[in-house]
Amino acid sequence: MKWDYWITLYLQIHCSARGLRPASINAYQATLNGFREYVRWRLAERGPEQITARDVLEYLDYLRRERDNGASAINRQVTVLRNFYRAIVAMGHLEPRDNPLANFPKIKAARRKLPLTLNEEEVRRLIERPNTGTVLGLRDRAIMTILYGTGIRASECAGLTEEDIDWQEQTIHVIGKGGHERTVPLNEEVVHILKQYRIARGPVKLREPFFRSREGGALSRNAIYERVRSTGRKARIEKRVSPHQLRHTFATHLIKAGVGLVTVRDLLGHRLVTSTQIYIHLTAQDLRHAAQRHPIGELIKRVEDLLPNVKLPFQSGTLSRFG
Repeated sequence: MKWDYWITLYLQIHCSARGLRPASINAYQATLNGFREYVRWRLAERGPEQITARDVLEYLDYLRRERDNGASAINRQVTVLRNFYRAIVAMGHLEPRDNPLANFPKIKAARRKLPLTLNEEEVRRLIERPNTGTVLGLRDRAIMTILYGTGIRASECAGLTEEDIDWQEQTIHVIGKGGHERTVPLNEEVVHILKQYRIARGPVKLREPFFRSREGGALSRNAIYERVRSTGRKARIEKRVSPHQLRHTFATHLIKAGVGLVTVRDLLGHRLVTSTQIYIHLTAQDLRHAAQRHPIGELIKRVEDLLPNVKLPFQSGTLSRFG
């Protein structure tokens, strides 16, 4: 019973007080329930106040070896468990010395993978694929356009209301992670496509969702993901297309166009510029192509052409004399 009580306290008081989104709270609950089931199965119903650092380490080893969890999943488990026990200590239900995560050893950070992005031709095919002869087709094209044109998240797109779009200023008001708000400017072409859908959709109240389902209700975050994936398949894009991939593509294309890192950070709603720096690495291939176009190759060839019958030191094996 203590497990259920502590988990409920953590989720309903600590997480709610921090303003976490329901999706985040549900994810934390799933993680804690997974650990709870492991304790019930392997540790004979040991209570949460009886857990030791060794128990947690053995659980992580179980996840890695028997459940084939990767480094990212392991780190998420540690983060949730650490926050859970910190909250229980803060609420006075556990002594600090009894916190099994208090001096927990550092877990090796997961290797950060470079995000997969679309090229400009793939983006064009994605946006043009929906059938604009229908209201739903206009809606789907507007969704693809605003995701790529602004870099907003799927949850932010699903949460857009009619009043969040300022048609005169050509901006949208977005509520991001942790309730952080930001204003994102719209490209004129994005505004045009949004207006086409808005006219076909018909008038709605200011507080109502901008993007509507077939039945007239709000589109969920999962529904946004489904529409993007489905459109990607129909556009015959071999990559697995998702709203977050369009967010990565938005940022990458801006960096390639010469937009500054701080500006991209603000558009994405990142709190730290370090979260945005990953997009610099995505332009590495462009840098390699630029290096290949450097005139140094032609200059070296010209030196050799000027001395067709003379061997240079490194060609004759006499380089050591000059060392």
